[in-house]
Amino acid sequence: MPVALLIIAIILVILLLALLLSCFYFYHTAISRREKTFLAEDPSLQEVNRTSADETPWIEQQSFEIIDIRSYDGLRLRGYFLRAPEPTTKTVILAHGYGGEAKKDMGGFAHLYYETLGFNVLLPDARGHGQSEGNYIGFGWHERKDYVQWIHTLIQRLGENIEIVLHGVSMGGATVLMTSGENLPPQVKCIISDCAYTSVVDILSYQAKRMYHLPPFPFVPVTSLICRLLAGYSFEEASALKQVAKAKIPILFIHGDTDTFVPTAMVYPLYEQCKSSPKELYLVPGAEHAMAYTVDPVTYTSRISQFIDHCLQPAQPIPTI
Repeated sequence: MPVALLIIAIILVILLLALLLSCFYFYHTAISRREKTFLAEDPSLQEVNRTSADETPWIEQQSFEIIDIRSYDGLRLRGYFLRAPEPTTKTVILAHGYGGEAKKDMGGFAHLYYETLGFNVLLPDARGHGQSEGNYIGFGWHERKDYVQWIHTLIQRLGENIEIVLHGVSMGGATVLMTSGENLPPQVKCIISDCAYTSVVDILSYQAKRMYHLPPFPFVPVTSLICRLLAGYSFEEASALKQVAKAKIPILFIHGDTDTFVPTAMVYPLYEQCKSSPKELYLVPGAEHAMAYTVDPVTYTSRISQFIDHCLQPAQPIPTI
């Protein structure tokens, strides 16, 4: 082999190895279960972290019932259930964000639904988070099946008259949108999605540019292949856009108009792709990522309350438990 060709071959091998090593690094940083220290260091999320801590005292005062279920692929998943102050059929399942924990990150929303709206509240730890098992993050794709199981678990426990709202924030928002495309029982009345991304390909391509100043190709496709081998799903299939196109229940889309972590622009194609009715789009002025409720709690509460009231059936007899 000519020397020039040998040198080119060596360079190509080195580049290929460097690409594979980089993509394994991205997989272990973004997908595998490990502490996401880069989230605490991100300036656009620091206010979110402080806001989550504000609800810790209220959460610690509540008597949550621990509910464990077994996922379709054998993982033990943990949820925390809080029965409403007064008997009711209304129940919310709250979906937390990437790298978070249910009670730690969704305390403000649990407080809102429990104290103000009078709902039963279920706070599941997503697979790969908190007290749930799992060594990877599914970005909402595998979690959508977990939420279908949580829904059926609540129906079994609380009765056929239960009325369920799914409310998720960030990755949780994408999770409930991905759940919307599944065959859901009639007890699920509506979905509220706050600052969700359109798809895993889109958000990881965006973050590759934002955090690492790297082009999506070839890093995102190769990391997706690694994810397929190690976690059982590819980025390409994990699409909230495709799922909302199949949705049959009402959806309220919420996004802060200054969000730079999951860019505000992502909410528009999600809203347009959704074919269910009614659907609403609520943009919150001046709200950064996952800060819509904190920035304007009065309007936020009013908008979700009106949407939920419109979607729920007339009051049903409360089951004896």
